[in-house]
Amino acid sequence: MSVEKIETLVIGGGQAGLAMSEHLSKRGVPHLIVERHRIAERWRSERWDSLVANGPAWHDRFPSMTFAGIEPESFATRDAIVDYFVEYAGKIAAPVRCGVEVKALYKKADGSGFRAETSDGVIEAAKVVVATGPFQRPIIPPAVSDTGVTQIHSASYRNPGQLPQGAVLVVGAGSSGVQIADELVRAGRRVYLSIGPHKRPPRRYRGRDFVWWLGALGEWNARAMAAGTEHVTIAVSGARGGHTVDFRELAARGMTLLGRAGTCQDGVMQFLPDLAENIARGDADYLRVLNAADDYITQQGLDLPEEPEARRTAPDPPCVTHPLLQLNLAEAGITSLIWATGYALDFGWVKVDAFDDKGRPAHELGVSVVPGLYFLGLPWLSRRASPFIWGVWHDADYLADQIAANHR
Repeated sequence: MSVEKIETLVIGGGQAGLAMSEHLSKRGVPHLIVERHRIAERWRSERWDSLVANGPAWHDRFPSMTFAGIEPESFATRDAIVDYFVEYAGKIAAPVRCGVEVKALYKKADGSGFRAETSDGVIEAAKVVVATGPFQRPIIPPAVSDTGVTQIHSASYRNPGQLPQGAVLVVGAGSSGVQIADELVRAGRRVYLSIGPHKRPPRRYRGRDFVWWLGALGEWNARAMAAGTEHVTIAVSGARGGHTVDFRELAARGMTLLGRAGTCQDGVMQFLPDLAENIARGDADYLRVLNAADDYITQQGLDLPEEPEARRTAPDPPCVTHPLLQLNLAEAGITSLIWATGYALDFGWVKVDAFDDKGRPAHELGVSVVPGLYFLGLPWLSRRASPFIWGVWHDADYLADQIAANHR
């Protein structure tokens, strides 16, 4: 069997792999990118039809390339994001070899590097960057069975028309859950939304988008307590030009809000009595950002318009003051359940002793405990911004320095 040899192998042709390639190319490090499907595959096949970016186009991009034909304050659509990455891939020095799946990655017996067994043969590399991103294995809790309810993860949701007629229960109130639930209500569906702990920033405040404020306040650079810490759930939306998520407004349009989902037996799902608390904590985070922004404006002497209406809050709707603690799915007419419950990491194919006892990569800023192995694109890899488009670009810059130093 012939063996292909390369200096550095980058596994993954999404935003992390492309950013890594740009920085390696700048430093003259020979490398190969392999992608098991197509460039930006998860944006293509694991996102719903109407999805747009949660940050404006001036922000949710690589520093080296803007979005073509999109106003800076607008929000790029899913297809525009795919086109952006495809165009970006055409500008980097190393081509992306698509349709090549890495089935297993081993340390070479002589310790000189790594051996990747792929669907297209064996590749040996002195260094490997695992750039497969944070959205690896959809999490579906084993809570509902034998109920006749159609169950899908948000990764498989496309549009209201794919669901059977009837009411829908959405579990999870981060960006995906909120936006999907909102779309379903607008399509005339009866919707129940299970809400857990979350952050709820203002979409805009005093003339600036929330992503600008998180940057100005230093929150994108917040460091994790430990590698592998879960990403904070944020309820935010760029849909329909962008707006602040308001759970009370969703209830006013007919959505029934629920606490965190519990167990389900004989078609009856239980919910924790924490709905009001979760919404109150989200409100507190919202006000925290407003207060911090006001303080920043004063300290910096900025001339930004005041916005007193941003602090006005509607009273809690009945579904919050008197929450349902259990729900008979059949009696409620629920025929579909969408799990917007996030993702778990899945590195079972990496046959290298580079993980902690919970299966998370053991690393320092992406540099693995195993020499020559690197991780990129994971939540809190170096800071809060790490899994986002602009954040992964900066993490890749750092890792490229580490790789280039060894190359030289």
